Amino acid sequence: MNFAWNEDQTALRDAITRFAVQALADPLIERDRNSEFWREGWQKCAQFGITGLPAPMEYGGGGADTLTTAGALEALGYGCPDNGLIFTINAHLWSSVVPLMTFGTEAQKQRYLTKLASGEWIGAHCMTEPGSGSDAYSLRTRAERRGDRYVLHGSKTFITNAPAADLMIVFATVDPAKGAAGVTGFLVERGTPGLLVQGKIEKMGLRTSPMSEVVLEDCEVPEENRLGKEGIGPSIFTTSMEWERICILASQLGAMQRLLETSVRYAKERQQFGKPIGKFQSIANKIADMEVRLETGRLVLYKAAWLKSTGKHALREASIAKLYVSEMCVQNCLDAIQIQGGYGYMTESQIERELRDAVAGTIYSGTSEIQRMIIAGFQGL
Repeated sequence: MNFAWNEDQTALRDAITRFAVQALADPLIERDRNSEFWREGWQKCAQFGITGLPAPMEYGGGGADTLTTAGALEALGYGCPDNGLIFTINAHLWSSVVPLMTFGTEAQKQRYLTKLASGEWIGAHCMTEPGSGSDAYSLRTRAERRGDRYVLHGSKTFITNAPAADLMIVFATVDPAKGAAGVTGFLVERGTPGLLVQGKIEKMGLRTSPMSEVVLEDCEVPEENRLGKEGIGPSIFTTSMEWERICILASQLGAMQRLLETSVRYAKERQQFGKPIGKFQSIANKIADMEVRLETGRLVLYKAAWLKSTGKHALREASIAKLYVSEMCVQNCLDAIQIQGGYGYMTESQIERELRDAVAGTIYSGTSEIQRMIIAGFQGL
C-alpha cells in the first residue's frame, strides 16, 4: 500500500485548503445558533467543483477516485469550520451523486447527474423512517405500480438536505412480503405533487445542515424515474454507504488536524504557575494522544479509500474507518476543551461546537453499534 499523494492529488488538496481558508471563513456562531444553511458557501463550493468530485467528467464532475476524494474532503474539513455545510455536501455526494452515477440510466444521468455535479441542484436521500433506523430495510413506505407509474405513500424522518433539496432518492417497498428484496429507489423532484417537506428539525450539532421530515401522499412517479430495477434498493444503499462511510469522515480528519493545531498553540501561549501549560505532563499527554488518534485515523481511512480506488471491496474497512474516526474525533474534541478549560467550554472558543458536531459522526451512516456488528460479522459472528 502506498498512501503518498501524487502531484495532482497534492495540488488539489493544497488548492482546496487555500480556497476553504479564504472563502469559507464566514462568521459561524450566529448561523449555528439560528440553524441557518449557508447557501452562498454551497455555491462557492459548487463553483470550485466540490459538489461533483467523484462524478464522471462527461457529466460535469471531477472524475476523482475514492482516495483522491477523501483527501480533498480532508482538506475541506481542515480549512472550513462550518461542519454543517460540509455535511450537507457529503450527504449530497453519497446519497445522490454516487447512486445516480452507479445505477442511473443515461437519460437519468443527463437530466439529473449534470445538475447535481455542478451544484445547481442539491440532492437528498430518503431512507430513514420513524419506525426504521438501524433496521434500514423494514420500510413502511409503499410504491404501488399503476401502469407506467408508481404511487408512493409513506413518511421519512431525519432527512438531511430535504428543506433545500431539488432531487430526492426515495426508498420504498414494492412488496412488503419480499422484505429487503422489495426495496426500490425512486427519483423524485422538488415540486412533485404529493411530496411534502414538513418542519425544521432542530439538532444538537451540525445545525447549519438543513434537516426535516418528508411525507409522500399519493405521490406519482413515472417509471423512467425508478433508479435501477425493482428490488435493488439494498444494492443502491450499500454502494452509497461504502462511499459514505469512507469519505464522510475524511472531513473529520481535517477538523481533528485543526483542533490539534489550535490546542498546541494554546498550550504554548497559556501560562500557569510560571510556565506554558504545555510543559505540564497532563496537558502534553493529551496533545500526544490527539496526534496519535489523528494519525491512526488517517491510516484506517486511507486504507479503505485505497482499497475502493483499486476496485476492491472495502465494506469491512469502511466500517472500521467510520467507527474509529468518528469516536476518536469526539475524544479529540473533549481533550481540546479540557486543554482550554473554561474558555474551551464557552461558545466564543467555537470548540464546544466542534464537539456537538462530532457526536453526530457516531450516529449517522450507521451507528457505532452497527459498525461493530458489521465488523464482527466478518469474523463469522
